Amino acid sequence: MITELLKAFLIGGAICSVGQVLIDYTKLTPARILTGFVVAGVILSAVGLYKPLAEFAGAGATVPLTGFGHLLAEGIRKSVSEEGLLGIFKGGLTASSGGVTAALLFGLLASLIFKQKDK
Repeated sequence: MITELLKAFLIGGAICSVGQVLIDYTKLTPARILTGFVVAGVILSAVGLYKPLAEFAGAGATVPLTGFGHLLAEGIRKSVSEEGLLGIFKGGLTASSGGVTAALLFGLLASLIFKQKDK
């Protein structure tokens, strides 16, 4: 169990470090960096590199936004193999619906529990 936690920490930390370097040393906005992470996850999944990384690192590779891109790509791949061309349009949404729903519900819950602070 300790080795699994260590692998997740190191890989997840490396992914987050890339994001921090991009924030510190480029003029990219955080929104562009986050979008780039999702696209990178899709591309790495398409060429077959992200699945072995996710199997190796577990949550260290599936929790960051690159993992969301991987989830979208895998959902589309599975849906296309089962349903053909129509799978392109619904595969990613079907695969990611649980995570998106949880994020929305927990965000709503947090907004109801905590008070907004002005900056």
